[in-house]
Amino acid sequence: MTESAHHFDKRYRKLREGSARMTEMPQSRPAWEFPLARPPTLPPPSGTLKELRELASRCHDCPLWKHATQTVFGKGPAHATLMLVGEQPGLQEDTAGEPFVGPAGALLDRALKESGLERREVYLTNAVKHFKYELRGKHPLHKRANAAEQAICREWLAAELREVRPQRILALGVMAAQAFFGTTFQLTMSHGRWFKLPGGIDAMATWHPSSVLRSINRDTHDHRYQQLVDDLRAFVAGPVNVGAASGRRAG
Repeated sequence: MTESAHHFDKRYRKLREGSARMTEMPQSRPAWEFPLARPPTLPPPSGTLKELRELASRCHDCPLWKHATQTVFGKGPAHATLMLVGEQPGLQEDTAGEPFVGPAGALLDRALKESGLERREVYLTNAVKHFKYELRGKHPLHKRANAAEQAICREWLAAELREVRPQRILALGVMAAQAFFGTTFQLTMSHGRWFKLPGGIDAMATWHPSSVLRSINRDTHDHRYQQLVDDLRAFVAGPVNVGAASGRRAG
């Protein structure tokens, strides 16, 4: 480890230890029940969103930081009613340091507008905070974070959930959906369906914008995009008699 890297690691450990001490202190806010079917490997750090963003920028808890440009933390109103959770950053997000930019972000913005929402009204984040890729020639190609990397990184999602405390959550893509609903959740069968999470949070899942862009043909693209818009509209409208209409979380 270089001297600068060693200093960086010591700084992160110091901040993390301070966060752990804060967790042990009495909290003035009501108790929080995490709405995750798949809990994080590590306890969620304490702090405000601003403090968490700073701490996450120094995270070395899994190997993904080694090749990423930067941490891509969530963005949006600190106490947004609505939270959208994607999967993991892509190349454009890695460069910009913000979630949902580039072609997938543009498609999401269009779908949000059609559903009556604006990006500035929601808290946007990802289940994983670092870009993972493999080189094909000189080009970095997106690679899915493995189960261990996802489990470690969920500490940041759990902390964001605790601080924002949204009333509704929309999971974009399979990785995000399974974090909330369990590993047997099938997006093709259950997208647009309401679920009640621990803490009374209403949640559903839909297609990730990047999966729409990867559609094998135009008909599939248009059909999946319309499903995304329809699910967003249902998400904005809110659940109607969730107890009767929704299912249980998958195991």
